[in-house]
Amino acid sequence: MSEAPAIEARELTKSYRNFRALDHVSFSIPRGQILGYLGPNGAGKSTTINMLLGLPSPSEGSVFFHGQEFRRDDVPLRRRIGADAPRN
Repeated sequence: MSEAPAIEARELTKSYRNFRALDHVSFSIPRGQILGYLGPNGAGKSTTINMLLGLPSPSEGSVFFHGQEFRRDDVPLRRRIGADAPRN
């Protein structure tokens, strides 16, 4: 049985009113691998990274970390991936 990818994006889409900033982007990063995410200005790189961290939520699609679907309100998973610092 193979282990789940470290990060998986499935059909991520982000629309703002009549503008589609990201259109059905999918990728999978196996554990122990590094991904270079390159592209021209306005290609959706920052939007993708922000959606991986839950800011903002995708209009469509899903994000998974080690096989677990990511939800903005999943505080333990957010802390595990470094997207939410503990509060004092």
